[in-house]
Amino acid sequence: MMIFLGPPGAGKGTQAARVAERLGLTKISTGDILRAHVREGTELGKKVAPIMERGDLVPDDLILAIIKEELKKLPVPRVIFDGFPRTRPQAEALDRLLGDLGLRLDAVVLLEVPTDELVQRLMKRAQEEGRVDDNEETIRRRLAVYREETEPLIDYYARKGVLFTVQGVGPVDQITECVLKVIGAA
Repeated sequence: MMIFLGPPGAGKGTQAARVAERLGLTKISTGDILRAHVREGTELGKKVAPIMERGDLVPDDLILAIIKEELKKLPVPRVIFDGFPRTRPQAEALDRLLGDLGLRLDAVVLLEVPTDELVQRLMKRAQEEGRVDDNEETIRRRLAVYREETEPLIDYYARKGVLFTVQGVGPVDQITECVLKVIGAA
């Protein structure tokens, strides 16, 4: 089990997908799952759409229910979590869930990217993908929420001895190789 941690736009999704493919793992992205529910107009989608549009975090109980469901679908849960957990309570709940399932967290990969680069990436992605949840005001709000809610997880996982930091700026292939190297899979 691995977690990809970093601010919005750091490349978590890209790197998680690449590493998952290389190592034969399943990537679980709560953001992708939530956006799919919004697109499909499900009950969950209707609940989370306004939250996501504001740039706020979706409540822990909804996220944890999604994670449980996704893990139940897998015959052998070998997973990279992309963008989860985002808060200390989510991290603690994930620890309990993994413990209940007899699983353990092997690595947390932190992708570090300067703020100006993040804003540029997210604005470009918003234009290319038509993501309505990515306008400049929402982007800056999401970065502020990250600093407040998610950044404390860096220390949480460093204390557990599972945090590995990679610079998330540069050619995508080079970043992937750095990730594989730091987790001992290169």
